[in-house]
Amino acid sequence: MESECNESIVIVELSDEELDMLEKDIVGSGGFQTVLRRLQTHVDRNRNLLYITPELASIITRYSSGQYGSGGFQERLKVIAERMEEAGDYSPDMPETKLEDVVDGEETVIEDNLGGGTENTVLNRYEITSYGADYTLDSLVKRIREDNIFIPPFQRGFVWTHRQASRFIESLLLGLPVPGIFLSKEPESNRLLVIDGQQRLRTLRYFYDCRFLESGKPFALRGVDTRFEKQTYETLSPSDRRHLDDSILHATVIKQEKPSNDESSIYYIFERINTGGTQLAAQEIRKCVYHGRFNELLDELNSNAAWRLVYGRINARMRDQELILRFLALYFCGDDYKAPLKRFLNRYMSSNINLTLQREQVIKDAFEPTIKLAYEAFGQSAFKRVRVLNAAVFDAVMVGLAKRLAAGCISNNIALKEAYDDLMADAAFQEACLFSTSDDANVQYRLKQATAAFVGVQ
Repeated sequence: MESECNESIVIVELSDEELDMLEKDIVGSGGFQTVLRRLQTHVDRNRNLLYITPELASIITRYSSGQYGSGGFQERLKVIAERMEEAGDYSPDMPETKLEDVVDGEETVIEDNLGGGTENTVLNRYEITSYGADYTLDSLVKRIREDNIFIPPFQRGFVWTHRQASRFIESLLLGLPVPGIFLSKEPESNRLLVIDGQQRLRTLRYFYDCRFLESGKPFALRGVDTRFEKQTYETLSPSDRRHLDDSILHATVIKQEKPSNDESSIYYIFERINTGGTQLAAQEIRKCVYHGRFNELLDELNSNAAWRLVYGRINARMRDQELILRFLALYFCGDDYKAPLKRFLNRYMSSNINLTLQREQVIKDAFEPTIKLAYEAFGQSAFKRVRVLNAAVFDAVMVGLAKRLAAGCISNNIALKEAYDDLMADAAFQEACLFSTSDDANVQYRLKQATAAFVGVQ
């Protein structure tokens, strides 16, 4: 039995025997059917998938491994049922069904042994200024609506339950202290980027709008003091509404002073603060921190038909987008590459955030014809060792092909495939793609070898 956490939903893959056992118990639970639907439990018999919330997945995992007997399983369901009925403790923005979002095919496995232990090392010494700012709640909501405070589109989105959101608003109405937020001032636009506190700010916006944005469900307070139970922002008494509007939320605003040629400190601050739950992957953080036209272009390139045929289904953690970024950074700036790779990619994305280094068409002309040629010549096995896509093979071969295409079209795909096969059979090239792949020497070696492999293909 295996499980994979995806936002607030877990996809559990079961054996036939496990699924038979669980279906028997779930069907036998009778009065729990409504609760199970509210817990977002779906059975897909064709794929042997159970689609559920993390809490229930944990219980089912224990049950299937023998830690719970059937009675214990039912008792745990009772606890959840009672708590949900009493407190309405389920996420109001959890979709009614997500089975339509499950795409056929296995998740692509990426082979990438960065090695060297340097990928998590911050090499810069930063000079950062910060100041405190106290915002009234109505002014915060106004700034969010006008996009002057920017909440990056996290993969996790809004994950607070209805009760959690209600109790946060209740704390403000009662004058109780709440944690502050952490913002970064963007140098060009002067907008404030939310580094920490997005759940609190989203909750404020939703309450003032009287609805949860994603689901459209009404936001009436639930599980709070009777004075505020079932109240919306519009139905609060004038006195309570004024008190809420005038309540203060403290913010710490930071700005990187040195080095001045990138905003890499914001990446590392974001990475360290957002460690709860499922930690964001590197490209997810870049999407939050380096939002701009380049980021949007990566989204568009990721939908390229040839790329999807080579890579497979879209990766929920944005590894596919990171590979595209990796190719572009090494193609345009590979001569200046210095490990660690994470820092190199951060600096490239930061410096080209609004396509000031390479224009949109230049980037498209580098990626789209190259991946199209790779698919036509190498098929779905492109960049793969056996069935696993190797990131180092990908960046080297893509750079080599792109440099060859810059000199003119290739008409002989058979010769190109032979050159590719010879490169993949080279022991030294394979070693550079398998061990310590982010080391300076290995990166430069494999880029040089791949470029030389295709230079003579007509």
